[in-house]
Amino acid sequence: MSTTPSNDTESMELDPVFLHSKREAWIILGLWVVALLWAVPYCYMNGYQTGLDPETVETTMGIPSWVFWGIAFPWLVADVFTIWFCLFFMKEDDLGVAHEGEDLAEEIAEMHAKQEDATAGGDES
Repeated sequence: MSTTPSNDTESMELDPVFLHSKREAWIILGLWVVALLWAVPYCYMNGYQTGLDPETVETTMGIPSWVFWGIAFPWLVADVFTIWFCLFFMKEDDLGVAHEGEDLAEEIAEMHAKQEDATAGGDES
């Protein structure tokens, strides 16, 4: 006779805050990977040149072109995407009511109770 434990994970529903943050994390990671796959090969193929004459280096807005297109351009694209992502895509989830100070009030009450017990115990001796 074999008993199999019930699988509670199938019946559990995940918190929407968790699902939103997981989706947003995957998107951010994806953007990072795309930027990495652009910047590293581009800079390697266009920036590493032997026997380069400094007078013949191509520039874009006064920056060597391989630096502009390999580093500055993806950086600017990532900045624009990040601003759009934060302002228009991310979900603002309700995290519930903040019970600020309740823990502190409980700790203070416990400390007073312990002090009273210690004082009452000391007076009886």
